[in-house]
Amino acid sequence: MALVVYLKTVKELRGKGDRIAKVTFRGLSFFSRVIENCEDEARFEQAFRWPIGSHVDGEEMLEIQVFNYSKVFTNRLIGTFRMVLQKVVEEGHLEVSDTLIDDNNTAIRTSIFIEIKYQTMDGSVKVWSDGEFLDVPDDSDGTFQFETDSLLSGRSQSSGTSPGRSIHGIPTFRKAGKGVFSAMKLGKTRMSKDDHKKGDDPAILDAEDLDRKAMRLGSGLDPDTISLASVTAVTTNVSNKRSKPDIKMEPSSGRPVDYQISVTVIEARQLVGLNMDPVVCVEIGDEKKYTSMKESTNCPYYNEVIHSKNLLRSGTLVGTFKLDVGTVYTQPEHQFHHKWAMLSDPDDITTGCKGYVKCDIAVVGKGDNIKTPHKASEIDEDDIEGNLLLPEGVPSERQWARFYVKIYRAEGLPKMNTSIMANVKKAFIGENRDLVDPYVLVQFAGQKGKTSVQKSSYEPIWNEQVVFTEMFPPLCRRLKVQIRDSDKVTDVAIGTHFIDLRKISNDGDKGFLPTMGPAWVNMYGSTRNYTLMDEHQDLNEGLGEGVSFRARLLISIAVEILDTAAAEIMSSTEVHIEPVSNISESATGKMEEFFLFGSFLEATMIDRKIGDKPISFEVTIGNYGNQIDGVSKPSSVKKRKIKEGGGAESEEEETELIHNSSDEEAEEDGDLTSVPSTPPMKPVITDRNYFHLPYFEKKPCIYIKSWWQDQRRRLYNSNIMDKIADKLVRLHLKLTKLDRERLKSCMREMENICQQAKMIRTQVKRNTVRDKLKLVLNFLQRLRFLADEPQHSIPDVFIWMISNNKRIAYARIPSKDILYSIVDEETGKDCGKVKAVFLRLPGKKGFGPAGWTVQSKLEMYLWLGLNKQRKEFLSGLPSGFEEVKSVKGVGIQAVPPISLVYNMKQVFQLRAHMYQARSLFAADSSGLSDPFARVFFSTHSQVTEVLSETLCPTWDQLLVFDDVELYGEAGELRDDPPIIVIELYDQDTVGKAEFIGRTFAKPLTKMVDEHYGPPRFPPQLEYYQIYRGNCAAGDLLAAFELLQIPYDDEEIRRALIAVHDFAVPQIKIGPAGRAALPPIDGPTDSEHGPILPVPLGIRPVLFWGLRDLKRINLAQVDRPRVDIECAGKGVQSALIQNYKKNPNFSTLVKWFEVDLPENELLHPPLNIRVVDCRAFGRYTLVGTHAVTSLRKFIYSPPDKSANNWAHTGDIVVNLDPEPKIKKMETVVKIDATTDAVVKVDLNEDEKEKKKKKKKKGEEVDEDEPDESMLDWWSKYFASIETMMEHLRAQEAAIADADEKEDMEIAAESAEIKPDDFPTKGTKPKEKNKDKKSSKDKKKNNDGTEKRPSKPKVDELMVYNKELEVEFGSFEDWLHTFNLFRGKAGDDDDHNVVDDDRIVGRFKGSLCMYKVPLSEDITRETGFDSNMGMFQSIPHNDPINVLVRIYVVRATDLHPADINGKADPYIVIKLGKSDIRDKENYISKQLNPVFGKSFDIEATFPMESMLNVAVYDWDLVGTDDLIGETKIDLENRFYSKHRATCGIASNYSVHGYNVWRDPQKPSQILAKLCKEGKLDGPHYGPGGKVKVANRIFLGPTEIEDESGLKKQTEEHLALTVLRHWEEIPRVGCKLIPEHVETRPLLNPDKPGIEQGRIEMWVDMFPMDVPAPGPAIDISPRKPKRYELRVIIWNTDEVILEDDDYFTGEKSSDIFVRGFELRVIIWNTDDVVLEDDAFMTGEKVSDIYVRGWLKGQQEDKQDTDVHYHSLTGEGNFNWRFLFPFDYLMAEEKIVISKKESMFSWDETEYKIPARLTLQVWDADHFSADDFLGAIELDLNKFPRGAKTAKQCSLDMVLKEHELPSISIFKQKRVKGWWPFVAQTENDEFELTGKVEAELHLLTAEEAEKSPVGLGRNDPEPLEKPNRPDTSLMWFMNPLKSIRYFIWHNYRWLILKTLGLLLLLLLAGLFLYSIPGYLVKKLRPDTTFLWFLSPLKAIRYLICNRYKWLIIKIVLALLLLIMVGLFLYSMPGYLVKKMLGA
Repeated sequence: MALVVYLKTVKELRGKGDRIAKVTFRGLSFFSRVIENCEDEARFEQAFRWPIGSHVDGEEMLEIQVFNYSKVFTNRLIGTFRMVLQKVVEEGHLEVSDTLIDDNNTAIRTSIFIEIKYQTMDGSVKVWSDGEFLDVPDDSDGTFQFETDSLLSGRSQSSGTSPGRSIHGIPTFRKAGKGVFSAMKLGKTRMSKDDHKKGDDPAILDAEDLDRKAMRLGSGLDPDTISLASVTAVTTNVSNKRSKPDIKMEPSSGRPVDYQISVTVIEARQLVGLNMDPVVCVEIGDEKKYTSMKESTNCPYYNEVIHSKNLLRSGTLVGTFKLDVGTVYTQPEHQFHHKWAMLSDPDDITTGCKGYVKCDIAVVGKGDNIKTPHKASEIDEDDIEGNLLLPEGVPSERQWARFYVKIYRAEGLPKMNTSIMANVKKAFIGENRDLVDPYVLVQFAGQKGKTSVQKSSYEPIWNEQVVFTEMFPPLCRRLKVQIRDSDKVTDVAIGTHFIDLRKISNDGDKGFLPTMGPAWVNMYGSTRNYTLMDEHQDLNEGLGEGVSFRARLLISIAVEILDTAAAEIMSSTEVHIEPVSNISESATGKMEEFFLFGSFLEATMIDRKIGDKPISFEVTIGNYGNQIDGVSKPSSVKKRKIKEGGGAESEEEETELIHNSSDEEAEEDGDLTSVPSTPPMKPVITDRNYFHLPYFEKKPCIYIKSWWQDQRRRLYNSNIMDKIADKLVRLHLKLTKLDRERLKSCMREMENICQQAKMIRTQVKRNTVRDKLKLVLNFLQRLRFLADEPQHSIPDVFIWMISNNKRIAYARIPSKDILYSIVDEETGKDCGKVKAVFLRLPGKKGFGPAGWTVQSKLEMYLWLGLNKQRKEFLSGLPSGFEEVKSVKGVGIQAVPPISLVYNMKQVFQLRAHMYQARSLFAADSSGLSDPFARVFFSTHSQVTEVLSETLCPTWDQLLVFDDVELYGEAGELRDDPPIIVIELYDQDTVGKAEFIGRTFAKPLTKMVDEHYGPPRFPPQLEYYQIYRGNCAAGDLLAAFELLQIPYDDEEIRRALIAVHDFAVPQIKIGPAGRAALPPIDGPTDSEHGPILPVPLGIRPVLFWGLRDLKRINLAQVDRPRVDIECAGKGVQSALIQNYKKNPNFSTLVKWFEVDLPENELLHPPLNIRVVDCRAFGRYTLVGTHAVTSLRKFIYSPPDKSANNWAHTGDIVVNLDPEPKIKKMETVVKIDATTDAVVKVDLNEDEKEKKKKKKKKGEEVDEDEPDESMLDWWSKYFASIETMMEHLRAQEAAIADADEKEDMEIAAESAEIKPDDFPTKGTKPKEKNKDKKSSKDKKKNNDGTEKRPSKPKVDELMVYNKELEVEFGSFEDWLHTFNLFRGKAGDDDDHNVVDDDRIVGRFKGSLCMYKVPLSEDITRETGFDSNMGMFQSIPHNDPINVLVRIYVVRATDLHPADINGKADPYIVIKLGKSDIRDKENYISKQLNPVFGKSFDIEATFPMESMLNVAVYDWDLVGTDDLIGETKIDLENRFYSKHRATCGIASNYSVHGYNVWRDPQKPSQILAKLCKEGKLDGPHYGPGGKVKVANRIFLGPTEIEDESGLKKQTEEHLALTVLRHWEEIPRVGCKLIPEHVETRPLLNPDKPGIEQGRIEMWVDMFPMDVPAPGPAIDISPRKPKRYELRVIIWNTDEVILEDDDYFTGEKSSDIFVRGFELRVIIWNTDDVVLEDDAFMTGEKVSDIYVRGWLKGQQEDKQDTDVHYHSLTGEGNFNWRFLFPFDYLMAEEKIVISKKESMFSWDETEYKIPARLTLQVWDADHFSADDFLGAIELDLNKFPRGAKTAKQCSLDMVLKEHELPSISIFKQKRVKGWWPFVAQTENDEFELTGKVEAELHLLTAEEAEKSPVGLGRNDPEPLEKPNRPDTSLMWFMNPLKSIRYFIWHNYRWLILKTLGLLLLLLLAGLFLYSIPGYLVKKLRPDTTFLWFLSPLKAIRYLICNRYKWLIIKIVLALLLLIMVGLFLYSMPGYLVKKMLGA
């Protein structure tokens, strides 16, 4: 829809000047170009166009203002023209001339002439084309140059236009210094006056704020309704009429791929509950695996790979964590390493976190290489919140949310029973009902919910919603919706659809929650043929690409964040099904009639298997066009509903359509029936492999009418994003929330991408191109992601090839790709274009060799649009055709044709210059192929010759296709010729040729009137990528030209005579026409492309030797030879006479001359072949290798202007006087699973000195550690710490660089748009910064965490990869070429080397250079002309070598036993030597520390391949290989990097860092200088040494074992060696002392890492002095300790009811290692559990239990403190815990059998943690758990001095309190709190314990033994337990006092007072009347109210005193008897049994 205003002229202007016009519509203004120096008439002749999204209202205004233009001052208004568009809306086309009005609304003489045209979206107004009136003057001066064609999706004028249309007058956007997008955005900038100076600006956008303007557009919708094509005036025509074909034939999804999922559970923390026995279960799909069970703990330590145990497990679920496998695979390195998974309770979402599980999760596919990072410190890992198991960008605090999936109804379901079953049912039931019982199954986050079953319905209506409760954002990305057919036997899937939550939500600052619909989703699957056994049923399950439409389902999705604090919330996460109300028909959009048209221009390459029967093609969209379901109108015509199976609307709808169209259309539409298939036709033979259908001049057509909701806008927006659009168009359809949110999100994303792209453009430099390219590829991925519309509308189109009533092959075309729109940016990329469509087999048949072959190639034209827009459907077809209608009569124009007849035919000759191919697949068992190429063009086919036994064939052949007839206009064929298909095959002597690959090409077309010459002709050779399936399969170097053949004059004359005689002319190509073509046998350029002559090149070849040759045909290779060939020339090596004795060649260097092109890209490949020369002149091919790129072998002379050559004088290299050494922390923490740690204890004297210095405020000097305490492991751990620091520094530097770049981008965007949002990606970094700062604060606040001084420790280099990766495989001069034999595999990933095909290795090298050599080289001293460029090469005679292999440890081994563990040991093979260290296997370990060295004597080259393997020991059967690594020792030995023995960082003659090379540094340096012909070394005074022109400085003293210092040159020599790469010409980095990390691979699991091994290899030639003994790297032995824990007292143990703590679980902590002596002194404030007899008094029988983590079987209990009434307990009890401890790793080492069936003990390493628990003892029930405390012996809070100072904060704020280590302090005493968790999961103080911890070594414990409990030796005193521990019958008065008086004294006093008061009142009332009457004696004559005390005395006490005393005594007696009866039974039983 568009409005176009053509401004012609403005006349009768006054004066002379520059004029400019401004045209405004809907607030969007355009300026015309400036007309300079015009007088009375200004001829603008300019068009302005507004693409509009909503209908133009008749009351809207158009305004044109004419100005006098001024470059300096403000433009002066001449006059204004305003016009109401009512007439324009009615007629569509209007020419207007009128006078202008001035500011006073007065008409002036100046008049304006304009033309206006308006076209609506539905075509209701008259159709017009731009060419009808856009007759703009010629663009000779470049006035209308479209400046932004590189950024806009349209094309500039230079690309050509279609006939009859013009693109003149396209407005241009310009904005100096800014990108086009900022101008397109209509942002906050106005054009300056300077922009109007030049006359070459046809139209300039007057930009306004987008949101304000959007409010004024059309009917005033809000900004949310703006779409993605926007308010710009730019649309361009698409001139090319052909689409790009897809070269990849296999479906992109559905192929099964194997993955290995590895889950390692390390530990759990903060589990809710106490005294539990936790076990972790991991569930993937239907498979469950478990860890072992840990007893009595809520923070268990596992460190084990999950494994399956067939035990019946039951228990209480603590919490769950859900994660998608796909989420793990998308992480960097495909893994989460050492992350904490937060558990939540699915049954109660209001409870919060239930604990954390620390684990490693990795998902490995073939070829994936997982790098496990070294972890040198656990400090960061202890920060649980900072290391949660969450993907990047997911917030750490997730909320619960409800996911509502509403299922409304479905349409178009297929029949699910066969016709036989239908007849049976009809016979029984009596009626033919719908034979499907559908229901919908929804799966999300491991849960399933399904709707009710709708019986017998093809159009079921459910109106139900499935409600899931899950954490938000969820870690499960996809939601699966499946329609299933309910069946009594088994339910069958009808169709499946996956919804990616990322596509229906946005997590940005202005993002939105997942939302969708209500919208239809289309489901695809198998064909709708009804068979009992569906071979493509997997497609219905969502596995693979659907081959047919199955159904569509109306659904909506919404998410609601829950407030878990709300009272009415439902706490369970069970799936609920709820009914929902029905939605209206219009909710999903207005129903519109769509029209699909297609034309089959060609049908070629039809497989010969189906070429014998007639073939037809069927096109379907939804169920329309499907022959099975029929295409007739529905029988029941209803207004509101249109049946899918039919093909027409109801009468009312038709009436509406007729009303909106012309009368002519109404007549035709009523009878228009769809034609969905072509007529059957018999194929014609193309060649022996393929057939074609004779669609010559007559092209069959199909057309289908269908009815769908009008949701084209969604598809339009996808198309715009696909074209990287930058416009926003008005919406007018029924919007869902997702539509609105996606539009806003897309706008923001596009703006963001554009700003970043502009920033990148300014930052691109030579060294940053690769990084910036990755960013740009990321932009592409983001755009593709945005373009995928999750809310479907029109189903995809399927094209089926049908033969013999069987569906053979199909193609699936997305409907959005062929959807038509008036706005070009919204049109699908293939709409109205000819597309090459390749049909493939459906389902699993489409994979593998069957899927690689083409079933048929179609040249198709497709057009899909509204029926109202049908007039445009033929516009994109190649011109020159006539339509053939199916019916004849009046008004036939609107009926679509059933075929097209082309009357325009062009004849061409195709020349295919087939030069060569390279890197082809090996198709024969020899490892080679016999390739030939078959070239297809139109209906023609030719083949090249077959070249035998090569993977890089050079055909150098010209294929000529004569008389190729193409239909259409010549101009169109020149610009868009059909594609050429080239297929490569391997010729087999028996059977059909085997397919190798396929590629496409477009020929260069020459028409008759063009000259055959430069620059276009002859064509240049180009490389074309060959594909087999979806995999790259090599390259083809070729050129193609299409030459039009002119007609012979004589033939034209005959045709004219035939026309004159009313006959049909037959024009043929005569001999004169062919003669006009360029000659074929002309210059070689036309045949072979630009093969340029070059100077003669020489290619010397170094033949070193052959290795590891396998048997060929069961015979060993004995006399091999190497043949090398390139470009037809070659050379043969010398013959190896006896391969077994010496596999090296006797003649090292040979060469051959060859002519090569200057262009490196055109260099031919080099082929290496190894043949075995056998008896009687027989030759057997052993293996081959093809070198495709010769670039790295081209010799380039050294650049003498470089730094190394420029200086003639001496250069002083300033170095540190001391070598680089590591200042190691006193304690270095290492990860439990990978690394260990070293811990250096300083001497006591040194500690005291430091303490004194600290007190005085002096600085503490860094002292050298005692060398006797250091060993090789000290160096190793210090090196790991250094490596981690380097890695952290690199990460920080990268993060800083990224942050800086983001800030620059943000600053740039701020310039463009000040109020723009922050760029994406800054937020996570800020979060990381906050985390870091918070960690730093924690460290600073904790005084004890400050790092101590670091002793100096020498280091080595730890490589976390193979040494070959770091040093280029040691191919500095000797290269290794793998020799291949056998057929290449069919695997997708051909980057993975197929080891089975490798039959050996050729060692040698190549060098390519021009001749003659420069004199600089030949003049060098010692130049040997026989060796060519291979000077100074060592001789290759056999040499004896001592190989010393050090194996440090293995990490992350793959489990080999069913218990999830392995029993690894080392196996080393080198030649005939085979060392199996089987007796030293390490039981049940996946991270074994071997610490072993092995010496092997070997002879190079016969024994040069070292194989280090890790095997799993098995008691029964053969041992299993876990993984192995292979090292080529020969390349290392001869390498210039000197990989024989690593150069240490420091020279030492004794101690842990002793020099281990038999040659001293000075000897090594002298040898290197001699070999490199360098001057030196010259040692000078003052610690200087000179080598070449470099001077190095260094120390000159060394200390021997006695401590004496001596002068030496070794330090200086070592300094030079460590900087050898700085030496000019010969310098290179020498291998340092190192440990390398190598992956372990298993041949049974190719490409998947099975673990890693840390090791290094030293090699020493046997002809030099023998090396010293091997370094001792044996693992450190754990030290024996004893921990003595004394429990003194407890206090404040809380008093509780019996049922309070039942079922609660305690934390279980155990320690192993030393002997730990624990003395329990007291407890306090302990919970009181029992009720006292009679009184109900709460008491507890307290005892304390303790154990070390891992030693649960060694639990120790104190005696019981009975009847504690106050929570206080006294014990004086000692625990003794002996254990073994590894100081380096801070772990307790335990060796024990896993079970009674275990063969041997397993070694565990567990953190040192002590657990103390307080319990209440019961006799007839289980003891009640009260509370616990767990102490990490390496870091626990210091105990409080008194019970009052002991509080809950010691547990809750443990990290903030000062902490101590028992291994440093040795003895600690204090109070610690016991804690438990309440029902609300909150911690509660349940008591306090006074304990003393005393740590002794085993030797010290033996010297001073103590007894357990209170036993000898050194017995503890018996506790003085208080009076509250009593029995009532032994001391009744005390019992009364404590049981009664203590608790009820106030109640007793109140009761007695009340009784006395009542007694007094009663007596008073009883006696007062009588006494008032009597006359008393004088002393008693008183009034009771005047003297009440006297009254009481006389009236009560005198008479009733004995009665009162009796009553009081009786009450007391009754109370005592009651108490006695209440408590007697319980106490009798308890005390008698307890004693």
